[in-house]
Amino acid sequence: MSSSPAARIIAARSLSKAWAKAAAPHVRTISVLASDSGRSSGSGSNGGAGAFATLLAVGSGAVIASNAFSSSSTRCEAKSNINVTRQATFRQEGSSYSKKKNVGDPIALTPTLNKEVPGPSGIPSRAEQVRRLKTKGTPDKPYDVLVIGGGATGAGIAFDAATRTNEKGESNVLDVACIERGDFASETSSRSTKLIWAGIKYLASASAALISWNLLTSPFKTVDAFYSEFKMVFHCHQERKYMLEKQRHLTNWVPIVCPFTEWHIWPPPFGHWLFSFFPVLAPAVFKFYDGLSQFTCPPSFIMGKKESRAKFPQLNEKDIKYCAVFYEGQHNDARTNLAIALTAAEKGADIANYVEMTEGIFDENGKVVGVKALDRITGDKIDIYANHVIFAGGPFTDALRQKEDTSPRPVKSAVQGASGSHIVLPGYYAPNNMGLLDYNTSDGRFLFFLPWQGSVIVGTTDKKGPAETLPYPPEEEIQWMLKECEKYLSQDLKVRRSDVLSAWRGWRPLAADPHAPPGGQVSRDHVISHNPKSGVTFIAGGKWTTWREMAEDVLNKVLGEKAQKCNTLDIKLHGGEGYSESLPIQLIQKYGLMEEVAKHLAKTYGGRAWEVANLCQPTGKQWPRYGIPLSTHYPYIEAEVRFACKEYACTIEDILSRRTRLAFLNSEAAMEALPRVADIMAEELGWSRKVKAKQIEAATIYLESYGGRIPVEDDLHIRLYTLEEVMDVFREIDTDGSGFLDMQEIKEMTIRLGQPLPDDRIKEIFNDMDTNKDGKVEAKEFIKWFNNEDTKEGLKSYFHQKTVHIFNEIDSTNSGYLDEQDLRNVSRRFGQKFANEKIKSIFKEMDTNKDGKVKFGEFVAWMGKETDDSGFRTMLSAKLGLGGTGWLQQQGGGFLG
Repeated sequence: MSSSPAARIIAARSLSKAWAKAAAPHVRTISVLASDSGRSSGSGSNGGAGAFATLLAVGSGAVIASNAFSSSSTRCEAKSNINVTRQATFRQEGSSYSKKKNVGDPIALTPTLNKEVPGPSGIPSRAEQVRRLKTKGTPDKPYDVLVIGGGATGAGIAFDAATRTNEKGESNVLDVACIERGDFASETSSRSTKLIWAGIKYLASASAALISWNLLTSPFKTVDAFYSEFKMVFHCHQERKYMLEKQRHLTNWVPIVCPFTEWHIWPPPFGHWLFSFFPVLAPAVFKFYDGLSQFTCPPSFIMGKKESRAKFPQLNEKDIKYCAVFYEGQHNDARTNLAIALTAAEKGADIANYVEMTEGIFDENGKVVGVKALDRITGDKIDIYANHVIFAGGPFTDALRQKEDTSPRPVKSAVQGASGSHIVLPGYYAPNNMGLLDYNTSDGRFLFFLPWQGSVIVGTTDKKGPAETLPYPPEEEIQWMLKECEKYLSQDLKVRRSDVLSAWRGWRPLAADPHAPPGGQVSRDHVISHNPKSGVTFIAGGKWTTWREMAEDVLNKVLGEKAQKCNTLDIKLHGGEGYSESLPIQLIQKYGLMEEVAKHLAKTYGGRAWEVANLCQPTGKQWPRYGIPLSTHYPYIEAEVRFACKEYACTIEDILSRRTRLAFLNSEAAMEALPRVADIMAEELGWSRKVKAKQIEAATIYLESYGGRIPVEDDLHIRLYTLEEVMDVFREIDTDGSGFLDMQEIKEMTIRLGQPLPDDRIKEIFNDMDTNKDGKVEAKEFIKWFNNEDTKEGLKSYFHQKTVHIFNEIDSTNSGYLDEQDLRNVSRRFGQKFANEKIKSIFKEMDTNKDGKVKFGEFVAWMGKETDDSGFRTMLSAKLGLGGTGWLQQQGGGFLG
C-alpha cells in the first residue's frame, strides 16, 4: 500500500496525550527521518488501516527510517542538496572503508610518521620494537616463535613464550616476536560482553545433551561429548579463578540475578524438558557451579520478592516469585589485552601493533620460514624470519591462512564468524553492583544485562556471517535487545530507543580443524591445527576466559617435547605490581583527583596509575586540583591520552575506543572529545596539520560506525516500539478504561484526531486487530497489530515532507542553510523572544562542523537530541507539527492544513 494524503494529515494531528506523557518535560522529536519518494499517493486496499496505523505510530513518538535509500545520492524533494537522515560516512561510496577488497580487511591508514615516544617505565617504545623487528629475525638467526595477531590469544602466546624457563630455571630462552595489523584488541577482543565467565550456558547444554535419547542410541558418543563439554567448563572455572585472584587490578566479581516469574517454564530453555523445572533447580545448580571453582568465588544465594526489589529496584516486582543470584568475573577487555601485550614486551618479546603480515616467506620446499610485513605507521617493509609461525587471527584466521598457501585457490575454510551485538544504556537501568541474566529469551539466546563503567551493557546476539573490522551493529539487533530488556524491568522504567548511548558488534571465531580427518565438528572450545605442508600452526575459537590456557596449549604443541616450562600462572600482568585496594585513596591524597577518576585509574592501570597521575595538569580549581576531564560525566582525563602514546597508541581511534572506552560507552561523547584528543596526540607524536586532519577524518569514519541514539540510514526500518509506548496509545484509545477496545472507541479516536474514517474502513481496521474474533481488542492483540509491517507505511513521506517544510520555514532566504539571523526571525514570527546570547548558543549547538552554516543534516541531528534546555526545539515542534504538545487542542491553521 502507499501513503495517502489523508494518512499524512492524520499523522500530523497525531496522538498528543500519549506523546506528552512519553516526552514531558522535554519534547522527544524525530531521531531519524526517511523518504519514500518512489511511491505515488493514493489509497490501497488497506488504506484506512494504514492511515490509522500511521496516526498511532507517529503519536507514540516513532523513530522512522527506510530501506528505500539505495545510495548516498538520495535527496529531499524541496532542495537538491539536503540529506534526510543520519548518514554513515563509512557506508558511502568513495570512503576508505568502501574501497576495501575484502570485508575483513582493515581500513586504509595513512602513514603518520609518529615521532618516537618513550614507553612506560621498563618497557621499550613502539619505535624501538619496530627497530628490533627489522634487525632481528634474520635468515641466519630467526626468531624461535613469531605470532601473527595481537588480540587476547596472540598477545597471550607472546607473553607465555617470553616467560618460559628451561630446566635450570633460566629465563628469556626463546626469541619471540608478535605483530598485529591494527591496535591490540582492535577486533574481537575489545567487543566482548566484558565477562570472565565460566560457562553456565555450556554446562546446561551439555547436561541437556546427556539426558536425552542419544544416551540410549549412542551412549559412548553421548558421554564423550558430555565429558568434552564439561571439561571445557571446568577449565573455564580454573582460568576464571586465576584471573580474579592473580589479576585483581584488572578484574572484579559481579553478582548476576536470575528472576523467576513462574515455577514451571514452557516451552523450556534449551528445548529440553529438564529445564522446564529450572526455577526449582536453580539454587542447587548454582551451588554446583560454585563448587567447580572450589568455592573460591563469592557464594550464590537467593532473594525473595521484597529483597529483590530492595537490591534491584529496576526489576518488575509484579510477577517475580524469587531471584537466584550467582557470580561471574568482569573486566575491561581491551585493557586486559593491552596489559597482556605490555607484559610480553616487558619480559622481552618484540611486539608491535600496526604491523601487518602481507605474505609468507617460503623456502624451496614450500615451508613458511617467515613473513613479509608492513609497518602501517611509517610505511616501511620488514622481513621477519622465524622457526615457528603461529596464526592467532581470530575470525580473520582464514585470510591469514590464504597467505601461507602458494596455491591461488581459496583455502578450505576453518573458522566461521558469529557476530554478537551489544548496546549500552544509561546507568540508571540497573544497580551499579548487580547484573541480570535472561536465560530464556524469545529466540533461545542468553542475554546479559550488566553494569559496567558506570553504564549498563546489554548483550549479546548470535548471527553467523563473515567478520568485519568495523563495530557497526544491525539496527534490527539493537531493537531486539531493547524489546527483550522490557521483560523483567519495572513498568515505571520506560525502555526507549533514544537511550542507546552506544552499540557495537564483534565476531566470535567458531573453529574446525581443516587438517583433521573428515567429520570434524565446529568447536566451542579452541582448535589448534598444524599445516604439514607449510609448517604453520593456527589457533582459533575459545573464549576470553581461557586466553592463558589457549596460549599454553598451542606453544606446547608447537615446541613439542622440547617445550620449556610455562610460568604464566605465577605472573601478574602489567600494572599488578604496586596495586592495592587503597590505591585510589593514595592518588586522591597526593594529587587531589576526583574520587571517580582515582578509582578509574587504579582499576585500569593498577600500580602504573602513578605514571598517569604524574602527567596530570592542574585544573586551576580548588578541587579537583589535578586531572582535566576529556568528557563530562566520564572519568577519563587528558593525562591518559599522553600516557596512551607511551603505551603504543598510534591513532585517535585507539584512544577513544580502547585506551579509554568512551566510544563503547557513549559514541556521541567520543565524537565530542575527538578534537581535544587530536590536539594532545598531535603534540605528543609530532603530527603535522595534514597528518592531524587525516587522523581526524579516519577517526570520525570509525566512530560513526558505532551505534547510538540515532540509527544509520542505510538499512533501517521503523523501530520496534517499546511495550510502554504501545500501552500509552492503547490506554488513550480505551476511554472507558475497560481494558479492551471496541469499534466505537476506534471510531471516536479518528474523530478526535480530526480525520474521521468511513464505517467500512473502521470495521476493516477493527477486524485486523481482533484476531480471536470476539468483538474485543485486548492489549495483546493491539500490541501485535501495532507492530505489524503495515504500520510502517504512510510514515515515510509524511516525515520527509514535514522536515523539509520546517527547514524551509526557517530558511526564509532559500539559501540552503540556516544562519543566526534565520533563528532570530523564526522566533519573532512565533512571538518568542530569545536573547542574542541564547540564539548564539543554540546556533553553536546546531553547527557541528563549525563552518558558520547549519545544513539540513546538522539540523536533523539537532532536532533528534533528547534534551532541550533552551526551549527552542520545543517551540519549533509545537508550532510546526513535529511533536509539540496540545495538538488535539489546535484548531486548523498552519501549513499542516
